[in-house]
Amino acid sequence: MIENKNTILAKAKTWFRETIVINHAGNSQKLVDPKEFNINPFLTVYLANFLTGNSSPQSIAKALIYPRVLGQSITTSFGANIQKFASDVLDGFASTTSGIDIEFIDQVDGVRKYCQLKAGPNTINKDDVESIAGHFKGVINLAKVNGLRVSYDDMVVGLIYGEAHQLSGHYKRITSQYNYPVLAAHDFWFRLTGDDGFYGELVAAIGEVAIEADYSQELNKIIDELAQQDEIIRLSRIK
Repeated sequence: MIENKNTILAKAKTWFRETIVINHAGNSQKLVDPKEFNINPFLTVYLANFLTGNSSPQSIAKALIYPRVLGQSITTSFGANIQKFASDVLDGFASTTSGIDIEFIDQVDGVRKYCQLKAGPNTINKDDVESIAGHFKGVINLAKVNGLRVSYDDMVVGLIYGEAHQLSGHYKRITSQYNYPVLAAHDFWFRLTGDDGFYGELVAAIGEVAIEADYSQELNKIIDELAQQDEIIRLSRIK
């Protein structure tokens, strides 16, 4: 699996650079328009003062932009691109089975696994649980019709990142109610590659791309432009 490992690492770096970083920059550039925010005039002025000690247009712009670019925007982008991660990075494991993202031979037990990929330990909701269970049940029923032996343990949810103790109640319900395993990142990547240290290598590889991503000057320009908008200037005059 060494060749596969190196290929995955290289493709993961390309995916992060060409998908996550580019989308993040594009979404950030939209934030020069106050309409991109649901502005609460009470909290926004408060947060500007909390952040910088004043409610100047520049401070208000920072209070609006920082949470978006450092939290909501990038988190949403990462989660929304998991299917692209599957097709771009794990294309060698692509599945033709409906409702399944990848198939792989488990390097621990030697059994083929049918896997739905998810981003992290808090990235599904109640409806997702039912959808996942429905897809898995459909695969098991189809296998029976075709005379194939597929068990509940062969249907797995694999997480790109996150630890087992961080799993949300929705993920736990997939296991407790429906008996399908949820593989947190370390376990998932170990079973996929057979390398107990692969998850750490993957984090390090993405980290190499992250170091390239200095967007500070562009972000300052976005803050400056937002600070010049009439709605932001009006907020700054609240005393």
